[in-house]
Amino acid sequence: MYDFDELIDRRGTHCAKWDMMETIYGVSPEDDGLPMWVADMDFRPPRAVTEALRAAVEHGVFGYFGDDRAYKAAIAGWMARRHGWEVDPAAISTSEGLVAGTAMCLQAFTAPGDGIILFTPVYHAFARIIRANGREVVESRLVQRDGRYEMDLGALAAALTGRERMVILCSPHNPGGRVWEPAELAALADFCRAHDLLLVSDEIHHDLVLPGNRHMVMPLAAPDFADRVIMLTATSKTFNLAGMMTGNVIIADAALRGRFVATQAAAGVSPNRFGVLTATAAYEAGDAWVAALTEYLAGNAALFDEGVAAIPGLASMKLQATYLAWVDFAGTGMSGEEFTRRVERDARIAASHGHTFGSGGESFLRFNLATPRARVAEAVARLRAAFADPR
Repeated sequence: MYDFDELIDRRGTHCAKWDMMETIYGVSPEDDGLPMWVADMDFRPPRAVTEALRAAVEHGVFGYFGDDRAYKAAIAGWMARRHGWEVDPAAISTSEGLVAGTAMCLQAFTAPGDGIILFTPVYHAFARIIRANGREVVESRLVQRDGRYEMDLGALAAALTGRERMVILCSPHNPGGRVWEPAELAALADFCRAHDLLLVSDEIHHDLVLPGNRHMVMPLAAPDFADRVIMLTATSKTFNLAGMMTGNVIIADAALRGRFVATQAAAGVSPNRFGVLTATAAYEAGDAWVAALTEYLAGNAALFDEGVAAIPGLASMKLQATYLAWVDFAGTGMSGEEFTRRVERDARIAASHGHTFGSGGESFLRFNLATPRARVAEAVARLRAAFADPR
């Protein structure tokens, strides 16, 4: 029903993933380079999304968007069906993507100089936005146990200075692909309450949970925590709509929501018409497409992990969610410069550099597997060749 194997040429379409990789990584898309860095997919979205856009284009007038009732109802319906989470439409605000939504949270709820806690390694834009807003990045390094990341709240508690005001959680985790267990989320909620911290739970990947795993949204893991949690969700990763720059900031607590809405009003933020229309269509009709997608991504992950496991010195974390493989090159004994050179120059693959994800990422590269399986197989073959000898 859905052809995720179709090879779609995205070159020359103002596509960051393909058209910027030579500038950033020195890997040319014209010379068979494989872009496996920025987190978008090489797949078309559900047909309902394309039809919604076509109808808007055929109408031909592209004025300011108004009347968001259907949009918010679609979000609430999706959350109820897929996550068992009952969302009050009044709790939903729209942001220009979730990086912008995170920035708005920093501006609404913290002050310059405040400490913002990140569990690193983690999505690199968080640290960039924190610093750009004059706040301090406080790294709490994740620990590896049994091949997966875990939070060390004991070590974090011992390191607190009193300047910390907020925790930003990536759930599921990017780049490690962890689905946090309900008990871990509840423990984090207790930690935040004990230390007077707000929690921004970025759940942009919460629909991309691979078969055999189950994600729990923070409001269900900690139902008495509504006065301290800000939820970030979006269609961008789920349905490959990142370019629409539309995200959901869901705040159940009226007082917190009021502060956020006031900050948005001060910035003059308003919705992207096409982002709202495509999000509505995706949430209303995308269930079967996402089910097929996650099965396909699981197949890609299995193929990639098997290939990486056969390369001496390389280890890929087992994915529970997302389409982002996190590969550790520490076992090669190579410097970061050397293993990165082999991936980029020899294998002609652009992959995200692990050190940009913060403390603990230095020996890693992140590979985007949301591409037709033939490209994943090709990437594996190239990595095997690039690391075939210890030169």
